[in-house]
Amino acid sequence: MNILDKINTQLSEFSKSERKVAEVIIAAPHEAIHASIATLAKQADVSEPTVNRFCRRLDTKGYPDFKLHLAQSLANGTPYVNRHVDESDSPQAYTEKIFESTMACLDTARQSIDVNSINRAVDLLTQARQISFFGLGASASVAHDAQNKFFRFNVPVVCFDDIVMMRMSCINSNDGDVVVFFSHTGRTKSLVELAQVARSNEAIVIGITELDTPLAKECNLVLSSNVPEDTDMYMPMASRIAQLVLVDVLATGFTLRRGNKFRDNLKKVKDSLKISRFEKK
Repeated sequence: MNILDKINTQLSEFSKSERKVAEVIIAAPHEAIHASIATLAKQADVSEPTVNRFCRRLDTKGYPDFKLHLAQSLANGTPYVNRHVDESDSPQAYTEKIFESTMACLDTARQSIDVNSINRAVDLLTQARQISFFGLGASASVAHDAQNKFFRFNVPVVCFDDIVMMRMSCINSNDGDVVVFFSHTGRTKSLVELAQVARSNEAIVIGITELDTPLAKECNLVLSSNVPEDTDMYMPMASRIAQLVLVDVLATGFTLRRGNKFRDNLKKVKDSLKISRFEKK
């Protein structure tokens, strides 16, 4: 994880003064590379010792070392996460900010995902008697996308975004079933309770959620993308995109694991859908 990713990931952990330094750097990282410690401290309205303390919190030896790491982050071409959309932003400005933020979060997810957990999840899905996808709110759209992908795999698939239907499905689940829960926070009480019900009926529970959350503790396996969500925007953005990418990763692993004969069947399904579309001119 590069230094800009660390800043954004640890933003909520900084003290009030350290957060001021972080926000100045996030807003203009290219300028921070060339600024003296006195200049940066003035811009953030903090003391120079605060800037040094901020740098050491990020495992650098001090401000000069921090600037070196910052320069390397920018030189590697990783877009920084600018989450501050201002009221005065033009359409071009806020469009660029949202795209940059999403691309940076996806890169963070790519670097943090545990490939062994992905492999284990593919094992469980390919061996499942039935697969259920559950999600609420923004995660419900991800659950429906997963159903759309896995429905063509010739395995029973269900998807619900209604709590009552989820509960009945979990009560009826048993050994051989896999239930996948989508939740960025992992703290939705109803989903945690449903995971407990599914596991009590010996179903395998996979959580696409954050580690060390109440939901994660009820899962047999957790896939975490470690995406810091922009809570100031009042609506989930990057976390939902990361979940969708994980669905594509799992669907791809499922397809590859089943072999050539299975992929030939998928081609037949795709070909059968051609009649529903107008041909390109």
